[in-house]
Amino acid sequence: MTRRNWAVFAAMCVIWGVPYLLIRIAVRDLAPGTLVCLRTGIGGLILVPFALGTGGFARLLPRWRPLLAFAAIEMAAPWFLLSDAERHLSSSLTGLLIAAVPLMGVLVAHLTRSDEQFDTVQLAGLAVGLGGVALLLGLDLGRVSVGPLLEILVVVVCYAVGPVIMARSLADLPSIPVACASLLVVAIGYLPYAALRPPTGVRAHAWWSVLALAAVCTALAFVLFFALIAAIGPARATVITYVNPAVAVLCGVAFLGEDLTVGILVGFPLILAGSVLGARTGRRRQSILTEPLAVANSAPTTPVPSSEITHSTSTPSSG
Repeated sequence: MTRRNWAVFAAMCVIWGVPYLLIRIAVRDLAPGTLVCLRTGIGGLILVPFALGTGGFARLLPRWRPLLAFAAIEMAAPWFLLSDAERHLSSSLTGLLIAAVPLMGVLVAHLTRSDEQFDTVQLAGLAVGLGGVALLLGLDLGRVSVGPLLEILVVVVCYAVGPVIMARSLADLPSIPVACASLLVVAIGYLPYAALRPPTGVRAHAWWSVLALAAVCTALAFVLFFALIAAIGPARATVITYVNPAVAVLCGVAFLGEDLTVGILVGFPLILAGSVLGARTGRRRQSILTEPLAVANSAPTTPVPSSEITHSTSTPSSG
């Protein structure tokens, strides 16, 4: 861990912790689908030069079916639902609920790999993490409604399933072209939605939030994260997944005046502990970055070429 790697690591802890704040601000003036269209369109265009510099898009064409599936499950569906849910939920609560993605990732990995068994520590981690979610919602029950919670549940499932598609069908492709193509495909898909709901009366801070979300939390985040994985390995890079929710809470409290509730204080440590224990490397476990692309994380500690970087089971964390 050089100083440069520490700096990139710290930057990623923040960059994928603030999207919930930015989404919360943007959806006050923009429809969820319009926000997704702008975020993915701007972010994808920024990544085009990086994608061309790492092999271009030719290798992606034979895999267009899994690429579309990945884009739909990892970006199109969860980012819309996340934006819609944040019209009713605080950014702090949303960030903490998304912290349950590693727990769902463990369940998905178990269901899709019949030769992998839970060990005692992983089972304990799942129980602790789910208990944390229950306490978080139970202690703050008066603040939430069923609809947005169901949307977040679907987001969590999508963030857990998306990396499975990446690992099985796209992992041998250069990561940045995959991310860039996925973003542009989602932007094109949401273009009719945005055209039918042209933004009007959008305040300046909402536009700045969209720009920061697209340029920093999406485009720059992918470039930095893939570079971080290549430098220190997915196992160490994974740790940002457990810091992002804390950043989301601090941002919500500091900038939006959201309450630091008892549910957050009690539930978050349990979710964090459960995620660390439940998603730890098992006998045959192999991780894949979720986040984002909700996208998070595991593997060797030696540098690997970008074409061999895979996504990990925990997300999202990018929001």
